[in-house]
Amino acid sequence: MTRAQQTVSLALLVTSVYLAFALHLVPLNAKIQEDIIPLLPLWSLVSFGSWLLFKLGWGVFTFNDVPQAHKELMAEIEIARKDLKANGIDVD
Repeated sequence: MTRAQQTVSLALLVTSVYLAFALHLVPLNAKIQEDIIPLLPLWSLVSFGSWLLFKLGWGVFTFNDVPQAHKELMAEIEIARKDLKANGIDVD
């Protein structure tokens, strides 16, 4: 099973469980049914976005800890500077 198939399978499972709760197919406490279940999609979206922002920030924070990627990026920057200078654009 590929990673995409696993992701789709997990998404379908989570969606079907949520729909079972949202459509009152699974009996729950009234407070949970009315106050918590409707907010689960928003909560999960915000949590997923927060996790992605953390992963992005951590990648930026630890960028210098990856020497090979740092060398590649610096080489690409130097190539871009040479190309810009060849086109008559002044770069520092």
